[in-house]
Amino acid sequence: MASLVSLTNETQFVKTVCAIVVKGHWDNLLKPKIGSSLTSTIINQVLLCLPLDGSSLSWSFFKWVESIPSYKHSLQSSWAMIHILTKQKHYKTAQNMLEKIASRDFLSSPTVLNSLTGNGDDPDSNSQVMSWLVIVYANLKMTQDAIQVFEHMRVNGFKPHLHACTVLLNSLVKDGVTDMVWKIYKKMVKIGVVANMHVFNVLIHACCKSGDVEKAEQLLSEMELAGMFPDLFTYNTLISLYCKKGMHYQALSIQDRMEQGGVCPDIVTYNSLIYGYSREGRMREASRLFKDIKGAVPNHVTYTTLIDGYCRVNDMDEAVRLRAEMETKGLYPGVVTYNSILRKLCAQGRIRDANKLLNEMNEKKIEPDNITCNTLINAYCKIGDLKSALRVRRKMLEAGLKPDKFSYKALIHGFCKAKEMDSGKDLLFEMLDAGFSASYCIYSWLVDGYCNQDNEEAIVRLLEEFLRKGLCVDISVYRALIRRLCKREKVHFAQRIFILMQGKGILGDSVVYTSLAYAYLKTGEATVASDLLDEMYRRRLMITLNLYRSFSASYADDKGILDIFWGRVVERGLISKKSRGGSIALLDRPWNHLTSALGTFSSPVPEP
Repeated sequence: MASLVSLTNETQFVKTVCAIVVKGHWDNLLKPKIGSSLTSTIINQVLLCLPLDGSSLSWSFFKWVESIPSYKHSLQSSWAMIHILTKQKHYKTAQNMLEKIASRDFLSSPTVLNSLTGNGDDPDSNSQVMSWLVIVYANLKMTQDAIQVFEHMRVNGFKPHLHACTVLLNSLVKDGVTDMVWKIYKKMVKIGVVANMHVFNVLIHACCKSGDVEKAEQLLSEMELAGMFPDLFTYNTLISLYCKKGMHYQALSIQDRMEQGGVCPDIVTYNSLIYGYSREGRMREASRLFKDIKGAVPNHVTYTTLIDGYCRVNDMDEAVRLRAEMETKGLYPGVVTYNSILRKLCAQGRIRDANKLLNEMNEKKIEPDNITCNTLINAYCKIGDLKSALRVRRKMLEAGLKPDKFSYKALIHGFCKAKEMDSGKDLLFEMLDAGFSASYCIYSWLVDGYCNQDNEEAIVRLLEEFLRKGLCVDISVYRALIRRLCKREKVHFAQRIFILMQGKGILGDSVVYTSLAYAYLKTGEATVASDLLDEMYRRRLMITLNLYRSFSASYADDKGILDIFWGRVVERGLISKKSRGGSIALLDRPWNHLTSALGTFSSPVPEP
């Protein structure tokens, strides 16, 4: 007799095991004839057949089976046990179990969810468990998985619980994915989940993150129409939003409104208002508000905000006085407070005073952070003390801090300024190896440095070094080098890089063509400039509002040539009339007075 299952049907075997479990004769299940047939599939069916009498029989049996050597619960049996615990209202145990398997298995996969929820479980129970799953993933910062579970529920007719929706939305706001917040909210409303105060507060917080005042005010109106009155969190979020946007009158109006509604401001309210004034240097108003604080006690944030504000307006005496006042009230300054003062001392070139402040931090065992180190590195680089800048970076590494893009940017600028171009270039490669991308200004410093040494060939060789080191050279690198070389009127070197770029199969964009065309025009090679503009027309490369503004600002001193250039661009229809931000004022300017100057160009490209 190979096994009991081979002699009887599976259903009868399950009933037999259920009877043994109910009677408590569990050791009989370890007998070879039965034990050899106890698969995870059988256990899953047994769990579903056991009576739901509110006892812990199912859970006790589930845990006991785990002790059988070489046996392991399947995902199906674990899912079934979670449902049983849920139906028996053992919510905490069910949630803990779900959290364990969610971190171990890929529960968010649509295929897995379909197999788990397609076994005929109670829809309410499935909604409960999957709502917990959304919460688990959101709390684990696995936001994409949480969204997948939410989508599975929506598509399959399972209604997510309001709390799950709130946690998911809040997680998205914290991640700064505000576009997805509104998509999830719309879907949530469409399937019948009614927003409460917590949801509205999360949405207003999303508006604060994205700086959308109009949307926040609209949400406030919706809340009030739904009979919900703003609470302290609502008011504080709105005040913070208005202060960040410099809308002080509206922020103070909200403060008045909350007090009229019987909601007392707390220190968060006052801190937001003080921050709004301080960031704009309006320290008289900030100080007056600080003195008028009622029903709240100033904290580290209050003092640090004021100190930073006084540093902004160069009132270091008041900043230092406030730091001393903090200590008398038992609020010992932290690294953020010190960073505000240190940043200003370095900006004023008071390196000796900055070092004294560092020694004070060391005595008080206040650990410097990346901002502290970057401030010092930048200050030393500005005065050309590169040895001290590198020493700070070395200490930074010894303290377990990692250089960030600001550290590299300051050092590269310092070495380029000191004409130590090879060191600057090595730092660029180190920066790229660390996973950071270089901005246009970094490439500009390198181009300027090599041009000042009449070593333009080194700029061309830079591309070869990129490839030799296995680094990805995309259009942003070529664009930056071409753009800066054109600005330096080294157009023939810019052309060489343009040819190298095309040789790699990378096509130029509007910035590349505009830079080259203008540089050729400025150096008197109008025919080449015209050919480039014609190529732009053929490839439908349009000049956007942002590019027009940036280019005009960059070449503002070239008034006459710039007018000629834009005139020819307009003739070819290369300026996007519907570019972002509205139509370009350039299009409304009279160009008739330029017709004589445009004679050096070829005739306009005919309309197709």
